[in-house]
Amino acid sequence: MTTPPASPGTLRAVLLDSGGVLMRPKGGRWNPRADFEQTLLAHEPSLTPEQLEQAIARGDDYLAALSATPDYHDYHRFVLRHLGVDATSRLLADLRREVPPAVYLEVFPDVEQTLQELSRRGVRMAVVSDAWPELPELHAGLGIRRYFEAYAISAVLGCTKPDPRMYHHASSALGLAPEQCLFVDDSPELVAAAMGLGYAGRVLCRDSITADVPFVGSLTEILDLF
Repeated sequence: MTTPPASPGTLRAVLLDSGGVLMRPKGGRWNPRADFEQTLLAHEPSLTPEQLEQAIARGDDYLAALSATPDYHDYHRFVLRHLGVDATSRLLADLRREVPPAVYLEVFPDVEQTLQELSRRGVRMAVVSDAWPELPELHAGLGIRRYFEAYAISAVLGCTKPDPRMYHHASSALGLAPEQCLFVDDSPELVAAAMGLGYAGRVLCRDSITADVPFVGSLTEILDLF
């Protein structure tokens, strides 16, 4: 770590992004879920890999253009429309059928030990994530839900980071002031926004580094701040 640490003893909580910080998708793709093609081909076996790839790319554009996280069915309807596939209630239900989160998600290797040690030290924890409402259930399936007292989820709050409401929802839920909370994200811009609101901040750079915003190379390094 090449940046000065926050003042020792002032921090009482850590607010963590989820995707890219706590967990990642198996196969490297967040949306649609890793079993999307298999499920869809069971309904529409004539679809080609090229058609699926193009529709998923249009889905990425759809998500990127929004200022809030949409309903997942709306996202699937958009992708299916580009495929010329009827979004029947049965197909939509199949695309969202319950499967164990560990089938398509995994936590990073440094997460469990870090959360466990933060908990042992009495550090309070919350999640601030641009995600769908079921994020707490996904965390439960991955074995990390028990560490978090509060969630600020974009699809629930109707806004996305760096909207101040995302950060403030989490710190207020903990009953703490911004300066008592460390915000950790893999996006330098989102960490900079949090710091502008009075939060301590660290960018998590597991694979690369940034010189513009305070950063750590692994989640375990934030233990030095508590």
